[in-house]
Amino acid sequence: MTRYVAFLRGINVGGHHIVKKEKLLEIFVSLGFTGASIFKQSGNVIFEADSTDAEALRSAIQQKLSRVLGYEALVFLRTMTQLEELIKNSPFKEGSSEGVGLLVTFMSDRPTGYTLPIKIPKSTAEIIQIRGFEVYSLTHGYGDGGKPNPFIESKFKTQATTRNLNTIKEIVTA
Repeated sequence: MTRYVAFLRGINVGGHHIVKKEKLLEIFVSLGFTGASIFKQSGNVIFEADSTDAEALRSAIQQKLSRVLGYEALVFLRTMTQLEELIKNSPFKEGSSEGVGLLVTFMSDRPTGYTLPIKIPKSTAEIIQIRGFEVYSLTHGYGDGGKPNPFIESKFKTQATTRNLNTIKEIVTA
């Protein structure tokens, strides 16, 4: 069995696309996954599957969610092992300063043609590293000005979802 985390984009954010935890768990169980649980918010689903074909699993989850929920539900799937590596190879130093957000953005495509660091216009965010399908960014302060998703999607012509590094660490140790 492989342990996965499905990072769902746009569910229960800002009062839009509200999905109860029970409904989400029901969808994952109906796909034959075991040990399904929701972490913190319904945008993070931990589960186990026999299959090691992550793309087939991601596609099946995304299709089922879209069919049941009635809108396109984007899914970014990572194994626990991949998340452990992501944390281990993080460019962020331990004990970050107060008011600095450490963010990881999961993308559907691998970006090309960029020079780092990238300051995100009209934002407090700055992209400091890109590794594979993940973008590491810093924000200074809190609020909407630090959300890198729209910029990353536009700049790299990809779909994305962002999580705080602390949330990813908590998922791995849960």
